Amino acid sequence: MRLTALLLLISVTALAGDPEYPVSAIPPALLKNADVVQRLEEVTMKLHDIKDVRLTHRIVMTILNEKGEKYSGFSTWYDKERSITEFRGALYDASGKQLRKLKQSEVRDASGVSDNNLYDDSRVKSHDFYYKVYPYTIEYEVEYRERGSANFAPWVPQGTDNYAVEQSRLSVTVPADYDLRYRQFNYNGQPLQVPGKGDKTFVWEVKDIPAQKAETLASPWRTRSVMVYLAPSDFAYGSYTGKMKTWEDFGTFLGVLNGGRDVLPDKIKTTVHQLTDNVQDPREKVRVLYEYMQQNTRYISVQLGIGGWQTFDAAYVANNRYGDCKALSNYMFSLLKEAGIRSHCALVKAGEGETDFIEDFAANQFNHMILCVPMAKDTVWLECTSQIQPAGYLGDFTDGRPVLLVTENGGKLVRTPVYTLDQNLRAGKVKATVDEDGNLTGTSATLFTGPRQDWYHSLITSVSAEKQLDILKEKLNLSSYDIRKFHYTPHPQARPVPEMTEDLEITVPNYASVSGKRFFIVPNVLNRNTLKLTQDEARKADIWLRTPTRDVDTVEILIPNGYTPESVFQPVKVESRFGMYQASVKVEGNKITYFRTLELRAGQYPAKDYSALEEFLNMIYKTDRNRVILVKKEA
Repeated sequence: MRLTALLLLISVTALAGDPEYPVSAIPPALLKNADVVQRLEEVTMKLHDIKDVRLTHRIVMTILNEKGEKYSGFSTWYDKERSITEFRGALYDASGKQLRKLKQSEVRDASGVSDNNLYDDSRVKSHDFYYKVYPYTIEYEVEYRERGSANFAPWVPQGTDNYAVEQSRLSVTVPADYDLRYRQFNYNGQPLQVPGKGDKTFVWEVKDIPAQKAETLASPWRTRSVMVYLAPSDFAYGSYTGKMKTWEDFGTFLGVLNGGRDVLPDKIKTTVHQLTDNVQDPREKVRVLYEYMQQNTRYISVQLGIGGWQTFDAAYVANNRYGDCKALSNYMFSLLKEAGIRSHCALVKAGEGETDFIEDFAANQFNHMILCVPMAKDTVWLECTSQIQPAGYLGDFTDGRPVLLVTENGGKLVRTPVYTLDQNLRAGKVKATVDEDGNLTGTSATLFTGPRQDWYHSLITSVSAEKQLDILKEKLNLSSYDIRKFHYTPHPQARPVPEMTEDLEITVPNYASVSGKRFFIVPNVLNRNTLKLTQDEARKADIWLRTPTRDVDTVEILIPNGYTPESVFQPVKVESRFGMYQASVKVEGNKITYFRTLELRAGQYPAKDYSALEEFLNMIYKTDRNRVILVKKEA
């Protein structure tokens, strides 16, 4: 009976014996909102021991239209620790007739080195049939052998929006005494467990999952679709072994892996003391050494052997003047240690908006490293890959999320700072004049703080002045205008977060509409809300507003003499669970003065609140475009 169950659940047949996949066999419910239908997926993993893991991934996809074309090929990586033992594929037409089989000569094999990698021993195998007669079906089956067990990929049957699933199955076989750790999301029940001779198999399976439509401001994908995260208990990584049942275990392993790599060359030790021995304030010592590191190193990725987790030592960085995030963080750690300042390397899941993290499930959920420097009253965080960020500022790449500190007592999960409304501010002041023909000329002075200044800081440090102008013209929300002058002034040492000021001189032809005696003008010149929500079906995903923000605007517009207000919109003030908005305007003589404040509060809100959010944001969209109507006095 057990053997029959195993054959039914986890058998993997050769491609030549597989059934065909006519599009007509797809259930109609799976075609709705779908660009692609996953007909079948079989993922099998067998842990022979912690240094020998065998994987097979078989997937059959029907590409329904041009939007689904991005799923038409298959790409996978390998290196010294992970080998690809088989790579097979086939192409079917809409009727399910096999048109082609993959030839091994057609599989591309290229270096995995990216633009910012100096060294990387990974490579990528990929293939695409480049077939464009929709709908059609592709099938791939790839087999792997991994010589370590530190990373178990999550099972994500439904990859994204507009993606339907007919069937997907995950099968994991481990030794009978091995503790396979997993965490399920949106999966009904528990996996089927099948005992074997000296092993045990866990099986998860789903069928007939309809495609989800993309929804604005949606919560993380694991809150909306089936996912199973896997993690080892005991594992091997290169020649090292470790445990990962707890964050403390994981941190202990990382400490052993990177131990003894903090020894600086004597000349660098001398420099540290020259820079800091006469500085009394520990925070100032941190700043001085951080700026020294920024001026004398640069970021470049170096991925060789087990370099994904193990750092190059401090002497390597000192001598070569470059390193990846681990090497630079370890180098900064070493500089501070020489100065008598304690710090901790910290693993983080970096990326703007990448704050979804399972805090009670120890697993490698990280992709970056920063440095944590505990002070007597607070903590200084250092982004060691940046040559421009001030000490103590992280920005939206790593703010407001859990990180794993690697301490002498093992791993400890803490959180990076969350920037408040006042630290995530845009405050603008426009002074303009509009002539009789409706043409506007004026200046704008805007202050950006914290994460709001990150985009502009990147703009002025990585793009030429000519390109900056092109980007700005696309960013401003005006149909026709000319930026006569623009200038950015960074204030990196502002407290508690860095700031940026933007100064513009602009002209906007026909900004105001003139019709007979009447003059129509929108007083909100530069900061109109561009997000207008529409939803024709019931909302399914929770709402996710990641970052709190505040906007404060003042606009003064001089208008031609002889006009009096005919219609001036009433002051608006709306308080919502999502934030606050207020706008008002007054006309005194030939001057229009406009005031606007918008605050958005971060948080995750239930899907049922979407209609309230839609009402709030659409009210802002409309009010931001309210006009003042003036009429010319009779002579």
